[in-house]
Amino acid sequence: MSPLANHPFWKMNGAGNAIVVVDLRASSHVVTADEARAIAADPASVFDQMMVLHAPRTPGTEAFIRIYNTDGSQAGACGNGTRCVAWVLTEGTDRTTLVVETRAGLLACRRLGPAAFSVDMGEPKFGWQDIPLAEEFRDTRAIELQIGPIDDPILHSPSAVSMGNPHAIFWVDDPFAYDLPKIGPMLENHPIFPDRANISLAAVKAPDHIVLWVWERGAGITRACGSAACAALVAAARTKRTGRAARVTLPGGELFIEWRDDNHVIMIGPTELEHEGVFSPSLFADAA
Repeated sequence: MSPLANHPFWKMNGAGNAIVVVDLRASSHVVTADEARAIAADPASVFDQMMVLHAPRTPGTEAFIRIYNTDGSQAGACGNGTRCVAWVLTEGTDRTTLVVETRAGLLACRRLGPAAFSVDMGEPKFGWQDIPLAEEFRDTRAIELQIGPIDDPILHSPSAVSMGNPHAIFWVDDPFAYDLPKIGPMLENHPIFPDRANISLAAVKAPDHIVLWVWERGAGITRACGSAACAALVAAARTKRTGRAARVTLPGGELFIEWRDDNHVIMIGPTELEHEGVFSPSLFADAA
């Protein structure tokens, strides 16, 4: 039987981004892709990302976190999920700061209120090899990629950046005027992105306000994506569309993003506990 049978979990959201948190710090079990897909398929534990806590690898951190997408693949970073983890680890205590580790590095979290947290998402990466892209682009503020006819493309010239995950941001007047559920999968899996990519449609409404709609790699349309919000702000600032701080409005809520002078990107946003539960053993009957 899977060690996850009857194991507790927290069902949460960060600005509408559906999150499940599982604490396996006392276990050596590593969740399989099949187990992750089974958990995501259950209405009680459906998620965009699942944050699985393991014993710390680095002194001074609370946990090493594996991040699973709906399709069972793993992500390098999830800002909304990290805030939910910070809530789980500080709720009912007097702690206001902690550091966790993901594949993308160390993330410092700070509790700002009952449900509000900041996360230091680290430094953005702009080199084509670091994003990564399949071919060299000396300037990733706008790469050669388009959807539609050559002489009249539907979308073109996205900015590319890594915030622990690869992101492509297309600049548009109205993100919701496009059929992102249709074009998102094509762009996510475009050959230019060897590790696939998160696809964002971004509209700059003011020097300090971005409206964003995101197709997440491995998860599809989500109500919010923290790393995409960070990527959009950084790309907007690089292309002189905004300053270095802005609120980012997503279908599920708002995040505040600041690209500090020390090159670190800070995200501030809400968390919400929806319910606590335990995984039914029947979920894992067919999971390997």
